[in-house]
Amino acid sequence: MVDSTQTHAVPDDRRAKRNVIVLVMAQALLGSQMPMIFVVGGLAGLMIAPSPALATIPISLIVFGSMTTAPWLSAVMQRHGRTVGFYIGALGGGIGAATSAYGLWIDSFPVFLFGSYLTGIYMSAQGFYRFAATDTASDAYRPKAISYVMAGGLLSAFIGPQLVKASSEATVVPFLGTYAVVIAINVIGAALFAFLDLPKPEPARADAPRGRSRAELLRNPQIVVAMICGAVSYSLMNLMMTSTPLAVVGCGFTTGNAADVVSAHVIAMFGPSFFTGHLIARFGATRIVALGLFLLACAGGVALTGVELFQFFGALILLGIGWNFGFIGATAMLTAAHAPEERGAVQGMNDFVVFGTVTIASFSSGLLMYSGGEDVVQGWTAVNIAMVPFLVLAGAALIWLALRPQTSTA
Repeated sequence: MVDSTQTHAVPDDRRAKRNVIVLVMAQALLGSQMPMIFVVGGLAGLMIAPSPALATIPISLIVFGSMTTAPWLSAVMQRHGRTVGFYIGALGGGIGAATSAYGLWIDSFPVFLFGSYLTGIYMSAQGFYRFAATDTASDAYRPKAISYVMAGGLLSAFIGPQLVKASSEATVVPFLGTYAVVIAINVIGAALFAFLDLPKPEPARADAPRGRSRAELLRNPQIVVAMICGAVSYSLMNLMMTSTPLAVVGCGFTTGNAADVVSAHVIAMFGPSFFTGHLIARFGATRIVALGLFLLACAGGVALTGVELFQFFGALILLGIGWNFGFIGATAMLTAAHAPEERGAVQGMNDFVVFGTVTIASFSSGLLMYSGGEDVVQGWTAVNIAMVPFLVLAGAALIWLALRPQTSTA
């Protein structure tokens, strides 16, 4: 019996590993547009926004677009397959970049914001790469598959900021060249999805398992805590990262310095992914999430010590590692808490909650940064202090889950 199971697990994981390679490449190439846009989005917004406090609204609209896209894109994938959803994401990314470029060209903040919203369609699709990696994976390989796909972002951390440096001042209108490069990335990167070998959705049968309702799923403690921890990890990372280019430039450093800080941050976000899955397999997802929350708190602490360039680097590196452990750990908790037929409902609901809180964090980022008027240091301090209550919430949720009887969270 055991030998038979092992025999069937080998081809399944070979198929999964092939898909992981393709998804890693997609994460590296297509994913490079996200650090590019996060570097220039706020700076471009500051250039054409009617008020400095609205500078981070373009980033917020990207996340809001991702939040509103996640439920229907998840349903599309459940019905028509992951690949269709990934093509839709690349299309949204390309059209969004083109619209944003047009908004910059005609100096229209509303058009620029609409392009940012469309970019959120890509961001939502990218969020499903990690789930697609588990579709053909065995239980043992699943955390590693998630981790490896997330590691693809390490390459995007090098590619994206370097492309910003090469393109941000390449045109008469600043940052217009960057958005032109993003269009090309989506066109070229979409070709990768032809190499995916993912299961086709089966037509619904009358006797097929229907799974639990959303209300029933939300009564599962493991699902609820995973969603809380994933949302807090991602939203706090976004809150701090969105403000970083504004804080770095506002403290007298250059756009290139801001790109380097964001590059170091994105490397820290995805670099640990080579071993995060192994750590989860050995120590359990709950402990890794707890470590991630602790590192996020350390990032805020370092940021509060000053605004020299090395302090920006230190804080953003800790922020990236904390996000990696917190978010990947929460994803592993989530995938272990639902049945295959519940995948679409759980994953769509999770990403709606996650990106909903990230949207709030993005909107808050600009308001906090300029809460003290033109005093950038005071605004940067407000951003980091705002992390505290959310870290307390996620930490309390983890402790509550750990204290429950094990049978209650199975």
